[in-house]
Amino acid sequence: MSYLLGIDIGTSGTKTLLIDEQGNVVASSTSEYPLSTLQPGWAEQDPQDWYDATVKTVRDVIAQSGVNPSEIAGLGLSGQMHGAVFLDGSGNVLRPSLLWCDQRTAAECAEITQKVGAKELVRITCNPVLTGFQAPKVVWVKNHEPEVYAKVQKVLLPKDYIRYRLTGTFATEVSDASGTSFLEVPTRRWSPEILMALDIPISWLPEVFESDVPSAKISAQGAADTGLAEGTPVVGGGGDQAAGAVGNGIVEPGIISSTVGTSGVVFAYSDEPSYDPQLRLHTFCHAVPGKWHAMGVMLSAGGSYRWLRDTMGFPNYDLMNELASIAPPGSEGLVFLPYLTGERAPHPDPYARGVFFGASIRHKQEHMIRSVLEGVAYGLRDSFEIMKEMGVPMSQVRASGGGARSSLWRQIQADVTGHPHVLINVDEGPAYGVALLAGVGAGVWPSVQEACRATIKVEQQTAPHADHVPIYNDFYEVYRGLYPALKSLFERDAQLVEKHLMSGESE
Repeated sequence: MSYLLGIDIGTSGTKTLLIDEQGNVVASSTSEYPLSTLQPGWAEQDPQDWYDATVKTVRDVIAQSGVNPSEIAGLGLSGQMHGAVFLDGSGNVLRPSLLWCDQRTAAECAEITQKVGAKELVRITCNPVLTGFQAPKVVWVKNHEPEVYAKVQKVLLPKDYIRYRLTGTFATEVSDASGTSFLEVPTRRWSPEILMALDIPISWLPEVFESDVPSAKISAQGAADTGLAEGTPVVGGGGDQAAGAVGNGIVEPGIISSTVGTSGVVFAYSDEPSYDPQLRLHTFCHAVPGKWHAMGVMLSAGGSYRWLRDTMGFPNYDLMNELASIAPPGSEGLVFLPYLTGERAPHPDPYARGVFFGASIRHKQEHMIRSVLEGVAYGLRDSFEIMKEMGVPMSQVRASGGGARSSLWRQIQADVTGHPHVLINVDEGPAYGVALLAGVGAGVWPSVQEACRATIKVEQQTAPHADHVPIYNDFYEVYRGLYPALKSLFERDAQLVEKHLMSGESE
């Protein structure tokens, strides 16, 4: 019997998963770490925390399972996308990693767009450059921390830093590389035009592989740290969204995933690198070799619900769900904009912020809670509507993440989008997806599609409630009108925050 290991370097913690050749989960372990927000809109982490969590969770699953490490046929890596880890010539980390949700780089996005050209950027990368992406982070360090920039010899994505620590190899893969603004997405290679325009050496970037291809082997040091066998193959893996899509079986046309974790993602497979003409969605390389995907990302989905829990002092989500079930669909006109950390789809705006709109004296806790659940569902619907405009086939929507585990929230998502949402037999996220990719790389399955067909089954369906759909259609129109009405005020508010808070002044 062979086993497969999947490791996901998430924003709140690292999850390691061990599965067998039938796709059954044998052991699982998660280890959390902190997030630093030194200024509004900033988000950083210490890459050493990721590695410490990787070592701990790998040792945990080996101990739990009792599996001989030599029986682990392959390992896959996933992780939060877009982050930048800066290394010197000796492989030492030069500063904390800037994360996907860091919003400090608006000026750098404008600089990159001016130097490369807006049309050229879209032609090469199929996307505009956004504040969350890696390239503007590199330019920000150049502009603001020249003493750090002068020492840079490598720039890695979060999961690829872990690959380097485990194997000594600098490598990445196409799905995660798609979110850097350095990759030519249609041809799946680094763009010499962009690197030349930004004066960034190609030697700073790792070699790019397809996601199921073995890219490295566990080194003697990696084996000593984790207990894995030296020489264990490590496949390319995937950015967390593409890896999670593999783990949900989103590897053929018509099957859509709707995932509510910290962020919210609507993900659709594509045979070609087609993109939304208005650039409201991302088009990236898929973790399926030679394929692509369209993806709508909202930054604060489950993050909005966690914020409400922590801010209001609720002891757990079960109580919140119970209270939310008391409020009627539409929350009696209370509408929530879930833009707590800016937004990406369909509004790429780092200045956007959360809003409760329509509050009245009648509204109570239960309305506020339900309006957050509904606001996130409205945000997901934005991506569904754009995909509909693009002609993306939608025969099935697979719900996953923490938002899928709540029957109430899953029902709200079905009601708001008008699409039945199904649950599958596994909900282990990106770690499961990269374990499947490791199995393909190790020859357990002949393809990613075959791996998914062999292991993933639909178990439950939540259909839209006929009486609720028209209510949500009406309030969705209110939701859609709020951002355009508030856009200029969001930016003005951010300016005032910088003026008064950042300078230490007060009114």
